[in-house]
Amino acid sequence: MPGTANGLVIVAVLVLTLVRQVRPQRVSADAERWWVLPAVLVFMAVREPGLIDPAHPAASAGLLAGGVLAGLATGAAWAWSSRVWTDASGVTWARGSRVTAAIWLGGAALRLGLHGLGALAGVHQGSAATMVTVAAVLLARTAVVLHRVHGTGPAYRVTAGG
Repeated sequence: MPGTANGLVIVAVLVLTLVRQVRPQRVSADAERWWVLPAVLVFMAVREPGLIDPAHPAASAGLLAGGVLAGLATGAAWAWSSRVWTDASGVTWARGSRVTAAIWLGGAALRLGLHGLGALAGVHQGSAATMVTVAAVLLARTAVVLHRVHGTGPAYRVTAGG
């Protein structure tokens, strides 16, 4: 897939994800396919020939690993900054906040900084590396939100023996 098409896929996924964050979104605690979109993004990225720059394999792999770690941290912070609640009918909801938007901007700045470091070092980073980073963000965000959903139980406690 050409770089322009990859860029469009990245932008479409980000816009869809961000738009969904500004309004409450129903969360299914039993979501079985929460990993599918990140897996598709990684699959598309791995198929691209430019994921690792052959002229600078170590630096390119290091920048890719840094991008994935930054993506995981951004996704986890995004999930922890989101409000998660259970309504009176037992349905669990999540919604991003202003802090979530700041985390998104910080994550994007971090990714741009890594891209700039790569450019200064002469390392070519294509859209495939960005796709892997976006996959890490989405994977971490969903995993943490589902973890939080599993922790939202009833407000009462049952004591041992009683």
